[in-house]
Amino acid sequence: MMVNNHNYHNSTRYGVMAALLSASLFGMSTPVAKLLLGEMSPLPLAGLLYLGSGIGLFLLFVIRRLTTREHMPFNESRLRGSDYLYLSGAISCGGIAAPILLIYGLSITSASTASLLLNIEGILTTLTASLIFKESVGRRVWMAAVLMLTASLTLTYAPYSRGWSLQPGSILVMMACLMWSFDNNLTRKLSHRSPLSIACIKGLVAGFTTLIIAFTAGNQMPSLFPLTGALILGAFSYGASLVLFVYALRYLGTSRTSVYFGTAPFLGAIVSILLLHEPITIQLVIATALMLAGTGLVLKEYHEHEHEHEELSHEHRHIHDEHHNHKHGDGCSEPHCHEHEHSLLVHSHAHVPDLHHYHGH
Repeated sequence: MMVNNHNYHNSTRYGVMAALLSASLFGMSTPVAKLLLGEMSPLPLAGLLYLGSGIGLFLLFVIRRLTTREHMPFNESRLRGSDYLYLSGAISCGGIAAPILLIYGLSITSASTASLLLNIEGILTTLTASLIFKESVGRRVWMAAVLMLTASLTLTYAPYSRGWSLQPGSILVMMACLMWSFDNNLTRKLSHRSPLSIACIKGLVAGFTTLIIAFTAGNQMPSLFPLTGALILGAFSYGASLVLFVYALRYLGTSRTSVYFGTAPFLGAIVSILLLHEPITIQLVIATALMLAGTGLVLKEYHEHEHEHEELSHEHRHIHDEHHNHKHGDGCSEPHCHEHEHSLLVHSHAHVPDLHHYHGH
């Protein structure tokens, strides 16, 4: 059975837009966080960034609920049962461990280098998605991930001195990327649930936990101005960015979202050069060219074959299309969210590993 690819192109377009906007918001965080490190220690900053994301999203949720008078104002599925196990893992890896490692790494390396080193998260996420979570990863995505890795390794090269080496700051940044790779794949398991709820809970829990660790270790609360700046930065670069990232995971799958998200360091490096007056090195230019090439590979990917959808019952936000042809009573608007069933279906059309195409090859 052949189907119209219109909905595929729409959902993929939404996913790409969400991933790129998410990357833009997150990319700005590295150079600004570098500035804030002059006003506070790494641990409190890591905690405040996530706390800011949680507070900002909680306020948004409250405002939307008061204005719409709906229990789930964004027409999304609520977290339940085993979802909290995946969320706990995502919070531990990506909400607590990764930001701490990143901020400590950022404290002993340049913001532009740290920004571009974050691209190693892409290949680590792809490897984790393929080897552990069994997501189908195409040749173009692998090639893009390798280009991203090559670009990151380029930044560790120091001509006329020590050659190839890994400095402590670079190692910490790459360890943060490893933690985020697990976080990305665990969060993908939740992408059919409310992105706002996921990001809000993650921000509040991770933020408070990291701050408790910071104050237990003897760190002091920063003054009002940098504290407010960290909370605002967290609300946008971590909170809003994570909500968009979860939407991208829903529409694109983990590996493709991570490659698109690899554009984040471009903006981070540019802002670092403009804001912090860091030098433009040959390594930076080569790395940027490699990363742009990798992103271009994924943008041109096209994957189509006959595939089978097994019978399935689940709940998520949707519209009626080839995969959602169930009946409703009168007056049902779209998009909407409810428990629904999928019958056995075999057809052929272009697709990515979204909620309904997580099959083997």
